[in-house]
Amino acid sequence: MQSLIRLYFQMPLFLRLLTTVLFTMSLFGLIIHIIEPQNFPTFFDGLWWAFVTGATVGYGDYVPLSATGKIIAILLILSGGGLLTFYMATVSASTVKHEHDLSEGKVAFKGSDHLVIIGWNERTRHLINMLDAQNLHERIVLIDQSMNQLLDNHSSVHFVRGSATNEEILEQANLNEARMAIITADPSLEEEHSDQAVIHQIVSLKGHHPGLFIIAEVLTERQKINAERAGANTVIRSNDFMSSLFYQELYRNDPVKPFELLLGLLTERQFHEEKIKEDLAGKSIMNAFQHFLKDHYQIIGIKKGEDLSFDLHPDIVLEEGDVLVVFSPLRK
Repeated sequence: MQSLIRLYFQMPLFLRLLTTVLFTMSLFGLIIHIIEPQNFPTFFDGLWWAFVTGATVGYGDYVPLSATGKIIAILLILSGGGLLTFYMATVSASTVKHEHDLSEGKVAFKGSDHLVIIGWNERTRHLINMLDAQNLHERIVLIDQSMNQLLDNHSSVHFVRGSATNEEILEQANLNEARMAIITADPSLEEEHSDQAVIHQIVSLKGHHPGLFIIAEVLTERQKINAERAGANTVIRSNDFMSSLFYQELYRNDPVKPFELLLGLLTERQFHEEKIKEDLAGKSIMNAFQHFLKDHYQIIGIKKGEDLSFDLHPDIVLEEGDVLVVFSPLRK
């Protein structure tokens, strides 16, 4: 008996209330069935009457007629009615609290094979919008400590508030079941401090999940090697990219606008590699252009061994094992 009582109080509040409601309604249903078997022929009839009366609905299809039965009904209304009301209020309050905790990043993520993004900024927002626009159905866990709650309405994003260097936060994000992680640089910090924070986060993620594929953003060239040593699989130097764009814009020929051109290109297409197979080996690269154009692929470069070249000309002869760098439609 003591073990059952101990088990009862160890259950979550919701289950305790549900168990109490079921027990109370069953008890009153059994009592009224025993007291007035002619009006409540079966236990289920008594149980139905107990729930209807306790919920103050009162259909009137089953009614106690004896004085004892009416006293039982009064006790049911006094006890069971309040209990059911309290149960419904608790369920409602728990639902509201769960939604509130979810928006404030306090609820643990239970899924798997998800994408973890660290840091909320305009780059992160645009990436999530791109994923939504392409209907890729990525399950995303966003880790950020600068926001009090996630204001943007993204059904695919689960927000976890905290630092990615905190072991409890990584557990809450279920990092061990994640497929990939993206670490963005913090624009509010100085460049050196931002890169150090990124490297610290890489070490934390690799320590928690050694096999995790990590894409990391750094702002300075000298920290690229440190990010790779820390365990990042891909390091993006955003400042170098922006400098190249500034250069292209500075010396562009009107009316071409490099930034809008590149942004549109990367929004609609993606880089992809295609190995040369036997049917194209020994042929001119012009044959490859015609072959891949059928699938809307555009060749922009070729890799022969470790040498990558963007200087394409008709005299290039393809060999088996060569790799073509192409722009392909975004994957669906």
